Amino acid sequence: SHNLLLQAWTNGINEASKMALLAWEKEMGIELVQINGQRRYGGPPPGWVGGPPPANTEVYIARLPQDIYENTLIPLFSSAGRLYEFRLMMTFSGLNRGFAYARYASRQDARSAIAAFHRFQLRRGCTIVVCWSTQKRELLVNGLGTSVSQWELEAMLQTVTEGICSVTLYASPSQKEAKLAVLKYRSHEAAALAKKALMEGNLRLGEEKMRVDWLDPQLKQKLQLCMEEPLSSWVQGDESPAVPPPLSLQNVLDCLNTLCWKHHLRTPLFMTKCVQVNPNGWQRFWYQVAIPGFHVPISGFMWISPDRQGQSNHEKAKGVAALHVLRVLGESLHSQLPAFPKVLKGP
Repeated sequence: SHNLLLQAWTNGINEASKMALLAWEKEMGIELVQINGQRRYGGPPPGWVGGPPPANTEVYIARLPQDIYENTLIPLFSSAGRLYEFRLMMTFSGLNRGFAYARYASRQDARSAIAAFHRFQLRRGCTIVVCWSTQKRELLVNGLGTSVSQWELEAMLQTVTEGICSVTLYASPSQKEAKLAVLKYRSHEAAALAKKALMEGNLRLGEEKMRVDWLDPQLKQKLQLCMEEPLSSWVQGDESPAVPPPLSLQNVLDCLNTLCWKHHLRTPLFMTKCVQVNPNGWQRFWYQVAIPGFHVPISGFMWISPDRQGQSNHEKAKGVAALHVLRVLGESLHSQLPAFPKVLKGP
């Protein structure tokens, strides 16, 4: 009942413009695909021949009225040159978020769009901004405890984001008992989707909720000039000749089973249950892991991204749960170890 009321409320917002958009899509034979808070046209568009356009052919469009959609924007921006892709950022209610990206067939087409539409009055009292896309590809993650390990962070990121090239952990320059991480993605689009996923997923590593933002150039320079070497770095793809294999669910389970075996515990038993689904496809899972021989079950909640790689969301949830159990079990077993005897020094 609640979901039906929410859907009715969502559909009722800006209903006339939404209906006009649907009619335009049908008339033009255009398919718009929405995923993770953005709606995409093209990439490539119908009739495109050849590979994608070169770099630096994308423009950023801001200050859009929230009730304007692609049936107005795509014909307008197509008039400046050949569009390869158009991405409009969307809210859950179906309004746009006030900005979009248009990628053109050539840099000259993109330049023409900026010249034609920067400070263009889209409607009375509404002047839009059009400029070169900055193509940011690096994110900063704050709020990581000192106990967060490199492999744990990598495994979590591979579960909930795509297109990651490198992960680098640093000691935080502003907090003594903290780490921060710099994440580099293969494209601005991949980084933007990752930022949204990490922010909306309410993800945690340890006790603190992670804080995610674009990497500030000044902080980047400060980290590069820091006297200490980064704590660790992982690189994937063609960024490095030596590429470690990505962590899989089986790798994590093997580590957990080995730890249990060493401490005379039996094989962990997993239970996962989807308890909530967001409009953008994210699923919230509850999990509980019982380890025969360990004093209490270990449970918690997590958000899992929509599946795009053939792995079921229950498998993803099991992998993240296994990472959490490894941390809890490791800390508990460590606390039970006898203290090292003190060495008495002579006078």
